[in-house]
Amino acid sequence: MGDGPRRRRASRAQSTRVLLDYTGCTAERVGRSGLTSVEIRRGCRAADRGMRRLRRALEAGRYGFDEILDDRRLQSASVREGRRLARLADVLVVNGIGGSALGPLAIETALCSRRRLAVLDNIDPEGVAAVLSSLEPRRTAVNAITKSGSTAETMANLLVLLEWMERSLGPRHVRHWAATTDPCKGDLLAIARRLGIPTLPIPENVGGRFSVLSPVGLLPAAFLGVDVAALIEGARLMRRHCWSAPPEKNVGVIGAVVLFLLATKRRRNIQVLMSYSDALVHLVGWYCQLWAESLGKRVDRRGRLVETGQTPVAALGATDQHSQVQLYMEGPHDKVVTFLEVRAFRRDVRIPRLHDDLSSTGYLGGRTLGELILAERKATETALTAAGRPNLSYILPAVSAHVLGQLFYLFEFQTALAGELYDIDAFDQPGVEAGKIATYALMGRTGFEARAVELRRDARLPRAIV
Repeated sequence: MGDGPRRRRASRAQSTRVLLDYTGCTAERVGRSGLTSVEIRRGCRAADRGMRRLRRALEAGRYGFDEILDDRRLQSASVREGRRLARLADVLVVNGIGGSALGPLAIETALCSRRRLAVLDNIDPEGVAAVLSSLEPRRTAVNAITKSGSTAETMANLLVLLEWMERSLGPRHVRHWAATTDPCKGDLLAIARRLGIPTLPIPENVGGRFSVLSPVGLLPAAFLGVDVAALIEGARLMRRHCWSAPPEKNVGVIGAVVLFLLATKRRRNIQVLMSYSDALVHLVGWYCQLWAESLGKRVDRRGRLVETGQTPVAALGATDQHSQVQLYMEGPHDKVVTFLEVRAFRRDVRIPRLHDDLSSTGYLGGRTLGELILAERKATETALTAAGRPNLSYILPAVSAHVLGQLFYLFEFQTALAGELYDIDAFDQPGVEAGKIATYALMGRTGFEARAVELRRDARLPRAIV
């Protein structure tokens, strides 16, 4: 086959793939705050070694976020179950917390449809009561999601939902349910089997924050009517790129390297992720959990105290240009700003030519809101760069299922690779587990009596209250 067709295919893939512009992180553009070409090349060599370690771990089955893209049987089962619930209901209650809720919420917000999700990701009694009072049980379905099958918040809301549904629908309420959990163990699995609720598995080697492309995200996506095939194909496209492109031309590698080097070499310990699209606001929330929980670690793989990680902060453009950017422009030199730029909006709004004799309105008439928000993003990038503040931009051709799949895989790969650069375990969360254990003890769960005694002893110590 000649080079012409191959170049055309490469050009088409480039036009639909998410790109990364990291010019604003280079020393040539932001001075001493930026990275030199030598530092980036060295970082890419370290990342290449990290990729080999990560590949060995994936092939050994330690982490499953990569191979789950090839589990067509599980994908089909997720779609079937989502569509079954869609025939019964207009609203799907997603009962889960953390990765069990943030991924589905990101999908809904980006790819909204006539159906909707009601996400119970907290146990605020007023919030839960408000959600339930807004729903009609006969047109509501529930998907309970917890990998462990015992998460306190999810199980508490599960009991509330079970009573609420049964009170309205009687025994047939179980037809409106699904459960997504460990395939072999856990109390959610036991309850589902006891009631006859269909279940979908979360593979053992897929952690919650890496689970959006498993049934955790695919069942809600199918319920909403999202093109699940396009979502998966977008993720596969990004996977091919991340594992085959040379490091210096690789979006996943460069993203991991630049953010790691800015954190460790330039003390940029805060990453602001600023989306210039309302549709991606909850993708940012999903990313913040992925980055924070994966990389915020007390010790490295050799047990040395490192207390490392980069704090993610969510921002929305252009809204937060008027609330946060002043700090990023003139405050401490401890941040890197990451933009999400959408090149083509699915809908645009023309600005009418009215009051064009006034200076604040005349130049706007005849333009569009899409043009304005793109100009706002570019202006913020330019101002940050001129002030010596590092910034980078992920460039999205549009917001679609295909592009969203790319972003999910890209950020999972980038996070896993950053873990290799930090030499920490990006797939555990011991700090979260400590809080869970304390909650179980305070609420009287069997098996946690010793911890409850310690907590009661702590409660008797003097408190500094004013």
